[in-house]
Amino acid sequence: MDPLFPALTTARGEALRFGERSLTYAELGTVAGALAHRLRDAGRVAVWATPSLETAVGVVAALLAGVPAVPLNPKSGDSELAHILGDSAPSLVLAEPGVPLPSALAELPRHDVEVRVDAAAADAPGGLPAEPDPETPALIVYTSGTTGPPKGVVLPRRAITSTLDALEDAWQWTGDDVLVHGLPLFHVHGLILGILGPLRRGGSVRHLGRFSTEGVARELGSGATMLFGVPTMHHRIAEALPDSPELAKALAGARLLVSGSAALPVHDHERITDATGRHVVERYGMTETLMNTSVRADGEPRAGTVGVPLPGVELRLVDETDTELTDAGPEAVGEIQVRGPNLFTEYLNRPDATEAAFAAGGWFRTGDMAVRDPDGYVRIVGRKATDLIKSGGYKIGAGEIENALLEHAGVREAAVTGEPDPDLGERIVAWIVPKDPEVRPSTAELASHVAARLAPHKRPRVVRYLEALPRNDMGKIMKRSLDAGSSS
Repeated sequence: MDPLFPALTTARGEALRFGERSLTYAELGTVAGALAHRLRDAGRVAVWATPSLETAVGVVAALLAGVPAVPLNPKSGDSELAHILGDSAPSLVLAEPGVPLPSALAELPRHDVEVRVDAAAADAPGGLPAEPDPETPALIVYTSGTTGPPKGVVLPRRAITSTLDALEDAWQWTGDDVLVHGLPLFHVHGLILGILGPLRRGGSVRHLGRFSTEGVARELGSGATMLFGVPTMHHRIAEALPDSPELAKALAGARLLVSGSAALPVHDHERITDATGRHVVERYGMTETLMNTSVRADGEPRAGTVGVPLPGVELRLVDETDTELTDAGPEAVGEIQVRGPNLFTEYLNRPDATEAAFAAGGWFRTGDMAVRDPDGYVRIVGRKATDLIKSGGYKIGAGEIENALLEHAGVREAAVTGEPDPDLGERIVAWIVPKDPEVRPSTAELASHVAARLAPHKRPRVVRYLEALPRNDMGKIMKRSLDAGSSS
């Protein structure tokens, strides 16, 4: 069987770096291998996922042992944490030494991850554990819980390897690449793509601990080749570029810039490209599916799209009856459904939710709405539950309206939702953070701006102004929270 981390026994040089602390591949193999042997009979293990070398070592050790790891968000509230622990029932928690743990973890045995190569070498029984079966659960990653308690997504080893190998093809990812990111390590983007991805390739990762444009400039300017980030990070980069020639030079020298976890506004794409000559690549995935599509490194960069299906991934757009849209034209909006080896096994302890998530034939219902260009490029227009607006007989995606609004000179941030309307069914509502709080663009001005770029039926009928949009830890706008924070 293909090992998840073949590079642990073959690669040379640095594997992980967090600030001033680092491990070579040989050191990582020693430290994680010794811990893996101690975890082999542990059952599930929780990982207190601070942005640290210990978190990466703990996850790698659990994967080597064939023990499912449950990454825990250190910012989780007590009730959410209690639900996750009760649902996943870990036997112990792996944690960075000296980091205080919340009361919800008080009854769980704690194992401090000591990153000491000399001690690990003395304790190691020699060699790495045998590679588990590809269907063995590797990670249990919990969803954000926007429609109820978070669900535990059981990800088998073959989902991780298939996604990372498909990205090797799409991004021409090799062992020579050095990745920079400052993403959290309890989620698919930061942990699987950002840590496990480089380790599977035999390359290295430099984690910033906390994202900053100065950190990006420093690392890309000193040999790093790739940058992963969410739209909030790329927006900060776009804002900083006019006053930072060092940042512009560093980005211009990067091989690949990747944005994910939410849509990157076209305006930010253009500002980064204009300043650096580099295009940001977008990809599309979910906790349940890992990665589904990407703009390829050797393909046409096209802002506003998430590219084409990755090798091994089947993708279709369907209507409300699960009927595939075939000849409906490039403006036809449908729900994305996917199938392939990248999919999860089940929602832990939720057979009902698992069954409801799949259509006939093994197609996973993503809940994301999209249109597809004639050459196969996918353009996501929003979530079925929150971003599909049915107004005046039209199906309208919130995403393209948000992009149009962000092109207005007076708009800093924008979100679009629908609300009931007795005539239209739903009317389009724009939530705007003005660049200057004292100079708010009017409803009529924004409606004309959108109608000129898209179509008259896509113009906002209502505009509400905010000081900031509510976002989660991954930078996604929390639209269900907008009503509570509205102002006019």
